[in-house]
Amino acid sequence: MNHYETVFILNPVLSDTQIEETVKKFEDFLKKNGAKMVSKENWGLKKLAYPIQHKKSGFYHLFEFAAAGEVIAPYEQEFRRDERIMRFLTVKLDKHAIEWAEKRRTRLKAKA
Repeated sequence: MNHYETVFILNPVLSDTQIEETVKKFEDFLKKNGAKMVSKENWGLKKLAYPIQHKKSGFYHLFEFAAAGEVIAPYEQEFRRDERIMRFLTVKLDKHAIEWAEKRRTRLKAKA
């Protein structure tokens, strides 16, 4: 099992219910395919560096998970099919990135 991190941007015109449904859809997809969720974060509505689909902002979400490599292609295919997703990026984490992510999570917990 490899560690991955996905950041995706949702369309800003979505309601809170639609956002929750979309996030749950992708989380359920990962769990159904044997992935283990490490963490998920809602970064909220943020201004984009440049317009995407004529939108200047979007709802950012981060998933950190452990999964087999063959899960990633169908997972990303689901992102491409969903019109609520404006952009996404999945990266495989090396040991240094995993350590950094753990430190970031502990800092966030300390602030809360």
